[in-house]
Amino acid sequence: MDIVLWRHAEAESGEPDEGRKLTPKGEKQARRVAEWLHNRLPDTAKILSSPAKRAQQTAQALAEVSHRKIKTLDALAPDATVDQILDAVGWTAGKGTLVAVGHQPALGRVASRLLAGKERDCSQARNATGPSRREPSSGSVIASPTMTPSRSCARRSARN
Repeated sequence: MDIVLWRHAEAESGEPDEGRKLTPKGEKQARRVAEWLHNRLPDTAKILSSPAKRAQQTAQALAEVSHRKIKTLDALAPDATVDQILDAVGWTAGKGTLVAVGHQPALGRVASRLLAGKERDCSQARNATGPSRREPSSGSVIASPTMTPSRSCARRSARN
């Protein structure tokens, strides 16, 4: 299984947390990354999203360009744990490619566990991407169980 961990694009501040929407800048970020992902994902890739509005909007950008459906998972909600996320996406038994749209710090912790074998806060994962790839900044990590940490994740500064 390959998994793309995509933190939602820039969102408004406010309450309730679940209802926060993307800012205009966040909408542009989501579209830009969605276009980039669409051109690189296999046709069989699935989109999974947190139920939070901002994550749904981010996932919707990919759904619109790729004509894929979004499956909403409570296990990707803002308060999700690493184990909940990995169980929900079927990491150990799954096949294919998934795009999981969710939140920090959980996605950073998932990336840390998958890439380094230890669960740590990994806020840098918001700007981490696969090596030698030119993609727009938006907060995605591409992980595969066959990758080693040195090959799978390279940090770079965000360019907006």
